Amino acid sequence: MSKTQVQSSKSSQFSGVGRNIEKHSQSLIFCVRDRISERKKVKTSWKTSSWAYTQPVFSHLPTMRGFNVTSFQPATLQLTGIPGMQTGQAWVALTFCILYLMSITGNLSILVLVVQEPALHQPMYCFLSMLSLNDLGVSLSTLPTVLDTFCFNYRHVGFDACLVQMFFIHTFSFMESGMLLAMSFDNFVAICDPLHYATVLTNSDILALGLGILAKSFIALFPFPFLVKRLPFFKGNVLHHSYCLHLGLMKVACGDFHVNNVYGLFLVIVTYGIDSTFILLYYALILRAVLAIASQEQRLKALNTCMSHVCAVLAFYVSIIAVSMIHCFWKNAPPVVHPVMSSDYLFVPPMLNPIIYSVKTKEILRGILKVFQKSQN
Repeated sequence: MSKTQVQSSKSSQFSGVGRNIEKHSQSLIFCVRDRISERKKVKTSWKTSSWAYTQPVFSHLPTMRGFNVTSFQPATLQLTGIPGMQTGQAWVALTFCILYLMSITGNLSILVLVVQEPALHQPMYCFLSMLSLNDLGVSLSTLPTVLDTFCFNYRHVGFDACLVQMFFIHTFSFMESGMLLAMSFDNFVAICDPLHYATVLTNSDILALGLGILAKSFIALFPFPFLVKRLPFFKGNVLHHSYCLHLGLMKVACGDFHVNNVYGLFLVIVTYGIDSTFILLYYALILRAVLAIASQEQRLKALNTCMSHVCAVLAFYVSIIAVSMIHCFWKNAPPVVHPVMSSDYLFVPPMLNPIIYSVKTKEILRGILKVFQKSQN
């Protein structure tokens, strides 16, 4: 190799190192800027909290235990659970255990009931079983870290494991919205076009619809872990939840995460926005068809068919709207508010859905009573 070739190869190596240093320097500048702005927001007096101003800005940087100096990413993340609830830890753990027990038992019961009872082999109950399966996925995706945090007081999770959990939590949440939209379409066909109900929603169509919802959610959320993994984490490794969410990770990430925010907002609008719009449209058409029915008894029967699904939609979307409103308009909310509202959004719908459908759907209630009587005999 000639002398000029050696020099050119060395210059290319140095230029690559220079670009890498420049990249991390820009991320460090973003982080320092964020830290300085956070420090300016401290409202306490000098006498009571002068230490907050004397702490060095870089005291939490890669010298912290568990940080990888080369990649500026934590080896582990610390989960705080619910800030300010350390004194009532046993009651919080008991509450979460009851929620998990009700959610897992209720959704498993509906799955077994739909599979075993031939009378429930209809499109409506096929969609209900898919919703129950998705609710099981939501519960099981948060179960490991929540139990470790509140029951075993183990508050650490690996960085890669956190990204995997974040992916599954958001994927199942997006799938829940798609399932509710599919069930609203089922109610629309059943009430507005009952003569073609069996031909429009065949078993193959239902299976294809379910797989389509799964594929759409998986593909849409697949880039998220990689978008988070490219960011440096200078701000620390503490997440104020008992599980990993994209919003929580963005609060401790540094650098330019404009792409993460834009892509996340795009997915929320495309998924929750479009799904909720079509659900409202289907129910507007259903209401118009019901009001055109002459018999009041038939009107009530048609409305009662939709009532359980309406309750499930409200339980899901009211929680999402409440979390979004608090995040946008209540910036100075107490630390306990955001974890509690996020837990409501992830734990309440999977727990309520089996109860709603068991109480409001006669066929499900009849099947449960039948199984109970068999066990008694």
